[in-house]
Amino acid sequence: MNNKINLAEKFDLFKDHWNPRILGELNGQYVKIAKFKDAFVWHKHDHEDELFLVIKGTLLIDFREKTVELNTGEMIIVPKGVEHRPRTNEGEEVQVMLFEPKNTLNTGDQSASDFTKENLEKI
Repeated sequence: MNNKINLAEKFDLFKDHWNPRILGELNGQYVKIAKFKDAFVWHKHDHEDELFLVIKGTLLIDFREKTVELNTGEMIIVPKGVEHRPRTNEGEEVQVMLFEPKNTLNTGDQSASDFTKENLEKI
């Protein structure tokens, strides 16, 4: 263990979008990275908070009442039960780190979505 992780190298290992990869785990949480592009599905997590940390680019988090813009080095915690939709500016790719309980499904209450990823790859 105790090995450092180079985020740029890890992001270079994949090209697809909305498919989180597991970097590690701590205290019942997965540390994940993903590339986002365009819009995700509206969803909520009934039992889990979700942390988004922007590594590179601009991430927009839509809430029903407003949109929050996150730039490189900024983060947001979306509380459990809050409906939201991550998205990017059209055509832009964003690199994101996520902290979530291990049992968190990426599409939350929208488990039948084409975006749903149940078996995440460890990188």
